[in-house]
Amino acid sequence: MDSLITAAARALAAGDPLGALKRVALRDDAPALALRGIAMAQLGDLVRAKALLRRAARAFGPKEAVARARCVVAEAEIALVSRDLGWPAKTLETAREVLESHRDYVNSAHARLLQVRRLVLVGELDEAERLLGRLDPSPFSPVSRAAYELTAAAIAIRRVRATVAEEALARAKMAAQEARINALVAEIEVAALGPALPLASLAARIRVSESSRCLM
Repeated sequence: MDSLITAAARALAAGDPLGALKRVALRDDAPALALRGIAMAQLGDLVRAKALLRRAARAFGPKEAVARARCVVAEAEIALVSRDLGWPAKTLETAREVLESHRDYVNSAHARLLQVRRLVLVGELDEAERLLGRLDPSPFSPVSRAAYELTAAAIAIRRVRATVAEEALARAKMAAQEARINALVAEIEVAALGPALPLASLAARIRVSESSRCLM
């Protein structure tokens, strides 16, 4: 990976999409397209972000199945953030299987968590709870752990398990504080006060800021 791609990825991980775009805005190679897509997602232009990620997935060569799968996962996350529940779930499962077969367990787990969030949003709680129970959040980054706990809280709220939901929200807040994302801490505090907040959607939204990690 060249120095500009590395610098752009670091800028995205630090929450600086404009800094990332300055480094790769004029490039159309596959890694640059992917990073530009994530930068646009961080800036809120989800339509353009999705188009860039699709171009990136097509641009990666036949031997770069993992890179293509990571783009699919990032696109699936953008679809979830924008509440596009018609996005093909099978495509995400295929990408997850590719990542797992290549021992990219972190991104495979993230893809699984996206599947769980989608199931919560469409009301398939039994399957969501089953799949969530198969995930171990301990290796996750703080932001991903916060998303995991918010998803667990969303299920608990719908199951009318107040204590379980409160405990999950408390763990989500601790993870957000560890990540040093004040806006996320504030949103979790609001969620704790208003159980009607769509927590699975919030869980999807917060992870976009870290999606560049899935492309590396």
